[in-house]
Amino acid sequence: MNFRTLSKRLLFLFMVVWAASTITFFIPRISPRNPVRERFAELARTGGFSPEDLEVIVADYSKRFGLDKPLLQQYGDYMWGIARFDLGISLNKFPKTVMQLIFESLPWTIGLVFITTILSFVLGNWLGALAAWPKSPDWLKSVATSFVLFQGVPPVLLGILLIFFIGFKLKMLPLGGAYSIGTVPSMSLNFIFDLLRHQLLPGLALVLGSVGGWVISMRGMGVTIQGEDYVTFAEHKGLGSRAIFRDYYLRNALLPQVTGLALALGNLVTSAIVVEGIFALPGIGTMLNSAIRSNDFSVIYGIVLFITIAIATLMVIVEFIYPLLDPRIRHQ
Repeated sequence: MNFRTLSKRLLFLFMVVWAASTITFFIPRISPRNPVRERFAELARTGGFSPEDLEVIVADYSKRFGLDKPLLQQYGDYMWGIARFDLGISLNKFPKTVMQLIFESLPWTIGLVFITTILSFVLGNWLGALAAWPKSPDWLKSVATSFVLFQGVPPVLLGILLIFFIGFKLKMLPLGGAYSIGTVPSMSLNFIFDLLRHQLLPGLALVLGSVGGWVISMRGMGVTIQGEDYVTFAEHKGLGSRAIFRDYYLRNALLPQVTGLALALGNLVTSAIVVEGIFALPGIGTMLNSAIRSNDFSVIYGIVLFITIAIATLMVIVEFIYPLLDPRIRHQ
């Protein structure tokens, strides 16, 4: 990959980050609602301090957060903060910054998203390829296509159904949480086993919700590749079925799926965040739900911006990896 192509991709990433940052900055300021006033008005209803005290507090915090400055100056300070990885300060958990809260919750989200993405991608593409392969047994084709039924069900609804039937009715797995109440986190086998038991239901909801799409697309690619000349030539050469399936059929059908993975990252990440809130996992989703309930606007906008930047970065990384998987592709 030459320098010109690399610079174009990095410029595209910069433009996406700039556009997302600008939209995130101006949308809340179009609204007449003041985030500081909203937050402390809620506290005033429960705390009992007077309206005069509320005005003093709002004025002090507006000055501290820079909301009393001209709009363009606020925008400049905001963009400079993003360049320094500073997304602001949480109103609900002051004086913690938004980045501190994100990094505290990020390992849980990364673990859930990474594992479920790999599982659904590998399982869905493998089953889809076998479903389209003419020499596969009929029972295997039936099992593969049965996963398509879950494609139309959102992972959120799947999570609720799994909680009700497996967690509540059958009592086979915990209803939610990262680990059992009263358990002290450690590197012991008991804690790791307890941690995995709590991750099974949310992971299963995400895998079932996305594996059907990979089965459909991979099956379509497999049917298309069966008539290609290189597959026919390999058969005439007398190669075995396994070698043809692995080297000529599966590898070539898998290439467009990598592109589909880059396009599906947005849905995967957002689905994982919503599922986290349902299962009360201490990840980005739970923190976002908590910020919405407490009117912590700086955390809400910071998480949205962080997710946008993360997805755009992952898409650029996948685009860089794609030529390594297919030597026929060269960026000009």
